Amino acid sequence: MTARLPKPYVVRTALDEILSSLVEGDSVPPERELALRFGVARETVRQALHELLVEGRIERRGRGTVVSRPKLTQPLSLKSYTEGAIVMGRKPGRFLVTWENIAATPEMAAALAISPKRSVMHLERVLLADGERIGLESTYLPLHRFGDFRKTFDPETSLYAAIRAAGVQFGSATERIETVLPSPREADLLESTTAMPMLLLNRRSVDTDDEPIELVRALYRGDRVAFEAKLTD
Repeated sequence: MTARLPKPYVVRTALDEILSSLVEGDSVPPERELALRFGVARETVRQALHELLVEGRIERRGRGTVVSRPKLTQPLSLKSYTEGAIVMGRKPGRFLVTWENIAATPEMAAALAISPKRSVMHLERVLLADGERIGLESTYLPLHRFGDFRKTFDPETSLYAAIRAAGVQFGSATERIETVLPSPREADLLESTTAMPMLLLNRRSVDTDDEPIELVRALYRGDRVAFEAKLTD
C-alpha cells in the first residue's frame, strides 16, 4: 500500500515543475487558479508560494507574482561586494545612510586594538544590485588610521578600493554568517518586511601586519543574496 503524500508537498512539487518551465519575469498563476488546478484550499497554495518567496524564486510585482532573477552570489573572500557583483554581471551601487564618528564600545575597542572610547568612524550604506536594495552594511574603522577619508572618500564607491589606494593591504579576515530577522528600520531601508529572513555577516579584517582594519556588520536579503566559498584540502 502506497502512503498518500501530504497536500503541501504535492503542491510544492507541482509549483517547482511550473517554475522550471518559466523564465525571469514570467507571471506565476494566481492562487485561485492553482487551488482549482490542484484541488486544494487556497491556504495550502499560499503556504507553498510563501516558501518560494522566502527562497527568492518568486517576487511580488504590483498585484501579481513573477519569477525572480537568480540570487546575487557573493564569494566568501577578501574581495569587495563591488567585485563580487561585477563578476555576476550585475551593476553594483550604494548610497549613504550614516557617516559619523562614535566612541568605541569595549568590545569594539578590543577588536580594533584601540583604547576604550577612542573614536571610530562608522559608515552605514545600503548596497544595490542593478538598482535593487539587497544589503545594509555598517563598517567601523579606527579613526586614527582612516580619518582622512572624510576628505577623500566618496561613500558611493568601493571602500575596499579606497583602503587599498591608501596603501593598506588586506591580510586576512574572520567572518561569521547567521540567519536573523531584521528590525523595522532595517526592513524599511531594504524595502522588505520584518518577516523576511536575512543573512547577517560579521567580519573582522586585518592587514598583512596583523593590524585591525575594520569591523563590518552586513545584513543581506535572504531572498536576493547567497554566499559561496571555495574549499581546498
